[in-house]
Amino acid sequence: MLRWIAVTWLRFRLLAMMCRTIIVGICALGIWCSWNMARADYLFRQDTDDSIRAAIRLEPDAWKYYMRLALLDDEHAQQLLETAITLDPYNAEADIELGLRLEAAGDYSRAERLLLNGFTIDRTFLPRWSLANFYLRRDNMPAFWLWARRAAEMPSDSTGPLFELCWRVSPDPNEITRNILNNNPELIRQYLNFLLAKNQLPAAVGIAQRLTQFGDPKTDDPQMFSVIDQLIAANDGSEAKTLWNALIERRWVLADQGTPNNPNFARDPLPVGFDWALNSYSGLHSWPGPSGLETEFSGLEPEDSTIAQQAVVLTPGNYELEYSYRTHEIPPETGLRWQIIAPGSETPLAESPDLSSETLNYPKVSFAVLPGTSLIRLRLQYRRTLGTPRISGTLVIPSIQIHVIP
Repeated sequence: MLRWIAVTWLRFRLLAMMCRTIIVGICALGIWCSWNMARADYLFRQDTDDSIRAAIRLEPDAWKYYMRLALLDDEHAQQLLETAITLDPYNAEADIELGLRLEAAGDYSRAERLLLNGFTIDRTFLPRWSLANFYLRRDNMPAFWLWARRAAEMPSDSTGPLFELCWRVSPDPNEITRNILNNNPELIRQYLNFLLAKNQLPAAVGIAQRLTQFGDPKTDDPQMFSVIDQLIAANDGSEAKTLWNALIERRWVLADQGTPNNPNFARDPLPVGFDWALNSYSGLHSWPGPSGLETEFSGLEPEDSTIAQQAVVLTPGNYELEYSYRTHEIPPETGLRWQIIAPGSETPLAESPDLSSETLNYPKVSFAVLPGTSLIRLRLQYRRTLGTPRISGTLVIPSIQIHVIP
């Protein structure tokens, strides 16, 4: 009995020692593998031909090492990329890189298969972009537009290069729109910016209107205002007004359909040409409020100052400018007037008498808009009359409107 107990105890000790030895061996192996991986990673990050080869000797199954080495060793790049694909058959990046190299070498059939396989694995922007470029170089236009459209379905942070590629094929905004544009607001925004950079204002109007259907006024209003202002600067009042009305109808902006917009100065003006631009100078300050537009003159303001102005679109015909105002301590004949300005000119089509009245006054000014002159500027201007001092006082304008004369 004692002998059996001794043998059993000895066997238990031997088994315990074997377990400890195995555990120590496993731990040592783990430490060695961890060190090996860390050493390989360190060598890989050195990013030289020799260091990456050393990393591969330590970690021969790390496909990304072969990918990087292929970029440094052009002579063996194809073999290295094939090894990377063997190690990771779902490596779309390696498929694309190898496909491009085979295309450069003239093996178009295999290059196409690799690029298509890359798309099968990875359906993000890069494989689609690569295929669009491939088919463009092969002069296969139907396939090019197909993959350009598919690339547009997955817009990156900057889709500008895709638009530039399409522009090389056809500098026709309508064809690009027809072939690749969809209803993704981010894509529409980027395409709109692209058209503006190409100075394609007429095409940009249609895209801007499309953005009002799918975009968000919180993020897209500034871009809409930029398009409108550029149209105004180009003297294209019709298209500018069309886009402006679309913003109003879709409730993207709080504005009036009447002429001018914001006639009672009841709202803070929007930063766009179809609302009031209120200029401030040293010695002159204006602000909208419940009483209308209030302006203070200190007597130190510039001798020639535009106080407020707004772009207005009118059809040819006869009109009447009706406004109300009162002043305090501003004498008559000092050069403070409303003016109707034609595009491309500083000579008024019409202007009011000088504003000076201690009581509320309701003057009217008649004027005509001739054919070809639909876009005008309504401007409140101070130009010091010769022989008078600079004015010091206040001006209040409760309202202003333009009416058609039947």
